[in-house]
Amino acid sequence: MASTSLAAGKANLRRNVTATPVDSDSSAVVSPSDSPRPSASSTSLSSLASEKDNVPVEKKYGKLVDTYGNEFKVPDFSIKDIRDAIPKHCYERSYIRSLGYVARDIVYLATTFYLFNRFVTPEYVPSTPVRAGLWFLYTFIQGLFGTGLWVLAHECGHGAFSPSQKLNNFVGWVLHSSLLVPYFSWQLSHSKHHKATGNMARDMVFLPRTREQQATRLGRLVHELSELTEETPIYTLLHLLGQQSVGWWNYLLTNVTGHNNHERQREGRGKGKKNGLFGGVNHFDPASPIFDNRDAPYILLSDLGIAITISALVYLGKTFGWSNMLVWYFFPYMWVNHWLVAITFLQHTDPSLPHYAEEEWDFVRGAAATIDREFGFIGRHLFHGIIETHVLHHYVSTIPFYNADEATEAIKPVMGQHYRSDTREGPIGFIKAMWRAARWCQWVEPVEGAEGPAKGVLFFRNRNGLGVKPAKIPAPSQ
Repeated sequence: MASTSLAAGKANLRRNVTATPVDSDSSAVVSPSDSPRPSASSTSLSSLASEKDNVPVEKKYGKLVDTYGNEFKVPDFSIKDIRDAIPKHCYERSYIRSLGYVARDIVYLATTFYLFNRFVTPEYVPSTPVRAGLWFLYTFIQGLFGTGLWVLAHECGHGAFSPSQKLNNFVGWVLHSSLLVPYFSWQLSHSKHHKATGNMARDMVFLPRTREQQATRLGRLVHELSELTEETPIYTLLHLLGQQSVGWWNYLLTNVTGHNNHERQREGRGKGKKNGLFGGVNHFDPASPIFDNRDAPYILLSDLGIAITISALVYLGKTFGWSNMLVWYFFPYMWVNHWLVAITFLQHTDPSLPHYAEEEWDFVRGAAATIDREFGFIGRHLFHGIIETHVLHHYVSTIPFYNADEATEAIKPVMGQHYRSDTREGPIGFIKAMWRAARWCQWVEPVEGAEGPAKGVLFFRNRNGLGVKPAKIPAPSQ
């Protein structure tokens, strides 16, 4: 497996990719087994090899440079190469083993709840500040265990939990609803993310701004972005705090970070609808353009799950007091949302990652535009490896997490230099990567001087003088 050394001490990256044709009518791009609900328009595995053309990628795209300054090559292997490299037993799913993990995480939550409520009391801990510190620790620990259950529901959404789709959906609906997540609504939009990862026209998760969008946001002209002064660190910090505290609900309610091309929705449900509050694009309305007409019953079932959980929380709040519920449930719930946003953000945002204009995108390239990181015991044991094996997950999302490490090792030789990972400093490095991504990855644009197809391969740039500078664009003539 090849690896490249990043400039200025940046992470060693490995790379690899597979290609699939896009059905522009249905947006289905992966094999039926990778989709939470099979699509009639999904393509067979035999058709998933890249069919762009026979021109070598180096000649077709010329020299591409990521944000670190490393040369980037567009992947040219196939999804069949990936699947054939994975041992057959890695595809096997065990409902007994998966349910065992659900039971384990629930035991963790229940045991922690019992121990803190039994022993973190004035009788055993007379100091009020010490008790407050211990209860803060409680919220953090329960947030970790709750995130583990979130990840297991994520397994259900992809069909990786068990061979039974009915069991997958029942367990996923119960777990996600208990965490105030609209299970089927998320499942449907998340499937579209997997089918269009890295596609600037159709991706649904942490889609970056283009240079034009960033300029509009700042109230500047496009050519001025390469001339702006550095953003202050406090601005970056405030942005991260907002993202980590309300980012998840902002996504559910407004589709922030998802694509905004809803006019293209094939059934006409996107007419006049835009991302943003009251824009008609959210995960709770059956008429939202995120979904198709046939999805309405599933959206309503998701809403029912949320309503049941809210009703239970209101009952518990009235019975045991809202201050108790704040500590027992809501603060841990905020930790869960924090970890969910952080994990997803860092899976798809890194100075080494490309994005693609629709005409240069395919499934293999998009799946390779993700990165594995390392979060130690918490990531591998409590978060069920969702941080450490995400590249593999984008190629074959039905492989259960307990087989993902072996499958990841199997695809690395196929992906070669296209496999990306950043495991420096383990959990500390993961936290540092959040700051690095926020400072380095502000918008995407083609490499300066790009011609032809190379204009469709976009890389992160920033106004902070970090890495490769934004392209200099002449000011419009007066």
